[in-house]
Amino acid sequence: MEALRDNDFPVLASCGGTASCATCHVFLPETVVEQLGERSEDEAELLEDADHFDEARSRLSCQVKQDESLDGLAVEIAPEED
Repeated sequence: MEALRDNDFPVLASCGGTASCATCHVFLPETVVEQLGERSEDEAELLEDADHFDEARSRLSCQVKQDESLDGLAVEIAPEED
């Protein structure tokens, strides 16, 4: 989330990364979502209520911890809520 926001991508991140708003909803490749493991209960609840939720690809970018294995990762920012 911070990398997206700091590089002027349109990620609101209004809660500041506490997994309480879903304004940093992104789509990741399915293999990356699998690699990241289970969503927390809070993240899952927020995403499941999102208009554009995709079980296989949706994550809150604030819950994705940066590490070298994600270098070069292509991220699609989810459309804003209707």
